[in-house]
Amino acid sequence: MDLRNLELFMHLAHSLHFARTADAMAVSPSTLSRAIQRLEQETGCTLLERDNRSVALTPAGRRLLSFAEQLSHDWEQLRQDLRHGDEPLQGQLRVFCSVTASYFLLPDILSRFRSRYPQLEIRLETGDPALAMEKVLNEETDLAIAARPDALPGKLHFTSLAKIPLVFIAPRGPSPVSRFLPEGEPDWERLPLILSSQGLGRKRSEQWFRNKGISPNLYAEVAGNEAIVSMVALGCGVGLVPEAVLDHSLLGDKVRVLPVSPALKPFDVGLCVQKRRLDEPLIRAFWETAHQQAEK
Repeated sequence: MDLRNLELFMHLAHSLHFARTADAMAVSPSTLSRAIQRLEQETGCTLLERDNRSVALTPAGRRLLSFAEQLSHDWEQLRQDLRHGDEPLQGQLRVFCSVTASYFLLPDILSRFRSRYPQLEIRLETGDPALAMEKVLNEETDLAIAARPDALPGKLHFTSLAKIPLVFIAPRGPSPVSRFLPEGEPDWERLPLILSSQGLGRKRSEQWFRNKGISPNLYAEVAGNEAIVSMVALGCGVGLVPEAVLDHSLLGDKVRVLPVSPALKPFDVGLCVQKRRLDEPLIRAFWETAHQQAEK
């Protein structure tokens, strides 16, 4: 059995999307299909049920996934154990976070980590924080900085780094939306609203409006909090962002925070990883470094 085929199968078993797995694992779709076919021939079982629109694991596929994950973990552990005790850790870690987190949370962690493990390579990817958990689950990254969801997936472990308030922001000074911002409560049902297209911030805003019995006027759905700040600064409407995004935005002086009651539940931002991978030496080293930095 080829370990590479198992790696491709594990990623596909989590993503359930051939094109996404092929792109993430840097193989062609035909190569991925052949790898799955070989595994099905070797096991004598159908591992995936697939049609033109969906992919699902069969019972045999779920058993192979459990076996493959344990084998991958044991192999990595053995590989590290075979190293000499005085040999420094080497290898590459993939870390995913938002642009804002790369400004205010990651630098101190990386500084401490690099001083301890200078031969380890960090591959940093920034993007929409709403995608962070999915990337960890699909093994498109090793660790991610993200806001803890109300229901943490059972496969993930999370350690908190910071509590970040969630705030509504409006243009500073006169703008096309000023007439919807009287003293006191804004006219939410007419005020153009700019929200994240997905993720925890979107869920928190929907719950907040629902609790107040308000049907908001959604103007735009945006991927990424930094883009929300930009649109608000241009006078397009009112947006909802983590306060840390505002604090580190070049356009922070172009917007203002709207006082609202009740305040929205803050984000618990931290580091997440798959539980089964916490024993891997490289991941454990980064995890412990981040945890120690958070306790300072």
